[in-house]
Amino acid sequence: MASRPSVRQRVVLGLLGLALMAGFLALGTWQLQRRAWKLALIERVEQGLRATPGALPTPAQWRSLDWGQLAYQPVTLQGRWRSDGLVLSKAVTAQGSGFWVMTPLELESGASVWVNRGFVPEDQRARWLETRKKPHEIGVVSLVGLVRVNEPGGGFLRANDPANERWYSRDVVAMAQARGLAKASPFFVDAGLPGSSAASDGWPRQGLTVVRFSNNHLVYALTWFSLALMVAGAVGYVARSGRTSR
Repeated sequence: MASRPSVRQRVVLGLLGLALMAGFLALGTWQLQRRAWKLALIERVEQGLRATPGALPTPAQWRSLDWGQLAYQPVTLQGRWRSDGLVLSKAVTAQGSGFWVMTPLELESGASVWVNRGFVPEDQRARWLETRKKPHEIGVVSLVGLVRVNEPGGGFLRANDPANERWYSRDVVAMAQARGLAKASPFFVDAGLPGSSAASDGWPRQGLTVVRFSNNHLVYALTWFSLALMVAGAVGYVARSGRTSR
């Protein structure tokens, strides 16, 4: 017959169990806090999408604002395209594989806002790169879009390579440096509102912004609390076995 744990072993097991239980409870509580934050985020974004598009903050405010709080808010813009600054960033959408057409929109103040003009398929790449030979596209344009935060580093398990014109994320800060734009926005705007691409057959295809947030925090919280309960049961079993052995 296997020997029962000694008093010292039971104490060590009990303390270890209590530490594990405290850790699992803390993780479960953290997931509940994350769930509350995520629900507030979803509500804020949904309210913003229903709101009337407002004016974009002025360039003087760009560096001081929390763009994470302004993400997905609809805004209006007016300016001239700086086609010489155009960048194609890799994209995979419901339309297939291709690129986002990222172009600076020069405002009346001289500052530029990066705009994701929409999606183009792979076979459109050469055509859009050719437009960079034009310093400006003639005419002032007005558009409506959604504020988006910068996407630094890269994506698709690849790092951006500005020197070789390989962009896997919409890192507009790095794009501005690569194009020599001193007064460029640290954020970008997705042209068009979600679903607006249905009314357009041309390229770039706008309105493909995916506004979806995963919210599995309640499931994670219940998992951590269940583990804490299991550890509590194990600690109780060890304590009872010690009493019966005496």
